[in-house]
Amino acid sequence: MDAGCPRLPDTVLFEIFLYLDHTDVLSVGLVCQQWRAVARDEFLWKELFYRYYRVSRDVPRHPGAISWYDEFQRLYDTIPCVEVQALKEHNDQVLHLSFSHSGCLFASCSKDCTVKIWSNELDISLQHSSNMRPYNWSYTQFSQFNSDDSLLLVSGVFVGPHNSSSGEIAVISMENFTLLSRVRNKPYDVFGCWLNETNLISGNLHRIGRITSCSVLWLNNAFQGIESENVNVVKRLFKIQNLNASTIRTVMVADCSRYDSPDLLLDYEEQLAASSTCPVFDLGSDSEEEEAKPKPPLEPAVQELPDAGGVPAEHGLQQLFDGIIEGHVRPAMTETELETKVAELFVRNRTKPPEPNLLPTDSNSKTKYLIFTTGCLTYSPHQIGIKRILPHQMTTAGPVLGEERRSDEFFDSLDHVIDIHGHIIGMGLSPDHRYLYVNSRAWPRDCIISDPMQPPPIAEEIDLHVFDLKTMKEVKRALRAHRAYTPNEECFFIFLDVSKDFVASGAEDRHGYIWDRHYNICLAKLQHDNVVNSVAFSPVEQELLLTASDDTTIKVWRSPRAVRVRQARRPRPRKLLFSWLLNQKS
Repeated sequence: MDAGCPRLPDTVLFEIFLYLDHTDVLSVGLVCQQWRAVARDEFLWKELFYRYYRVSRDVPRHPGAISWYDEFQRLYDTIPCVEVQALKEHNDQVLHLSFSHSGCLFASCSKDCTVKIWSNELDISLQHSSNMRPYNWSYTQFSQFNSDDSLLLVSGVFVGPHNSSSGEIAVISMENFTLLSRVRNKPYDVFGCWLNETNLISGNLHRIGRITSCSVLWLNNAFQGIESENVNVVKRLFKIQNLNASTIRTVMVADCSRYDSPDLLLDYEEQLAASSTCPVFDLGSDSEEEEAKPKPPLEPAVQELPDAGGVPAEHGLQQLFDGIIEGHVRPAMTETELETKVAELFVRNRTKPPEPNLLPTDSNSKTKYLIFTTGCLTYSPHQIGIKRILPHQMTTAGPVLGEERRSDEFFDSLDHVIDIHGHIIGMGLSPDHRYLYVNSRAWPRDCIISDPMQPPPIAEEIDLHVFDLKTMKEVKRALRAHRAYTPNEECFFIFLDVSKDFVASGAEDRHGYIWDRHYNICLAKLQHDNVVNSVAFSPVEQELLLTASDDTTIKVWRSPRAVRVRQARRPRPRKLLFSWLLNQKS
């Protein structure tokens, strides 16, 4: 018997016997409890696969699979679902986890206001801990390594009143764990991200009215100590108007250079080398037939403003005010509606148009997308905004306020908008940056938002949507299994992560979840004692997963195969040495 082969679970053996009961009785002799002793009957394993994992039969086999036997073994034996270690060095809720690109280190952020750096060796161990309370932080909430793993971005929340939205980003050197720079970040749930090895993106928020504001995204040099009249350490990237109490949050950068050679194509027709004709889905639609209708060719989906009959914005504002004074405006508008109307009219001729040809046209494209959550109806984030970053914008060189603007380009427009029709609570990119995964809690169908400060109720079920950033279309139906219970005003971010073959997410139901990206099936539930806030796959070993929870622990999960391999590698004491130790004790 091969000690490196897992025992088949009884449920699987039962399925095999059920199948064989309707086939040749002589085949029963081929069945045993070891993987490699089971007959490589492709028909048997195909039937077993679809029945055991409850996969729809119109879903083809994974494009990288050699056989149905190997595919069954992959899903059974390579899911990181075995808990091998629990890290308890944090003394409050653990909010976020992030791996270095090499997979050798990972960082954790917590309500205890520390960021901890861990070494990922045979047994994970704590390497360094930085306390951010001396910098007036309330807690740390997010971290990200730069592309060469030399710097760590850490995002935190300032100490302040309950409704304070201010935060800060710190940059820590991985060479000696020294603090290199600090950058203000508002609102704090912009989080921040790296654009390249030495430049990071932060946010600022300027109030214009009660429910109208302007979000400014800044590019910052990680080394703020540079003193030179010829070198900037900061430059304004974009300035975007927010309506109805919405703001820009949760920024991330997608690199388009690998869109033509992704790790895994999620469109089954595209997998078969056919041209993709995937429909665009309106996530708020009532009709499945309407969702299935092919849409017109993609155009930049900029938020539409009310039609004023071709009247210039200045004249439109004057007409609006004259109508209010003379009593011609019917029905009477509330103060909130009036502010929104004025803001829309003002921005009409004060916004720079979207960039043409948003989609990359060649595989060597150096295009990058800035992706963030936003909205247009209420303060809860319900849209994904996408803005292309041009090559000359990827450095802090040049004017601090960016390139010179004309009077009609006061604001930047979004190049594309995806409406989720629900409260967005998490986003993550596939390793090749081709696909965007989005956690959301849906609004009721046909809901009407009359007050931006009163968003619709949100579902307890979390939907996990998948969007193709090459086509800007949703490519699969939303995944469901995980749940959340907090209402709108208390809703918090639940971080997800994506590996080559799997996607994982936390949840408020005290579990982490793992799905297969190709088959769209839930493969494992990972238990904690409280809310699971964050998950993280090792970028070099997808059979290793970390989960972080409000129960103050970080759990380490490995696949059954990885556990067997690691146990086999552990040195065993020699018999003579073992006998000597026993003699010493006696």
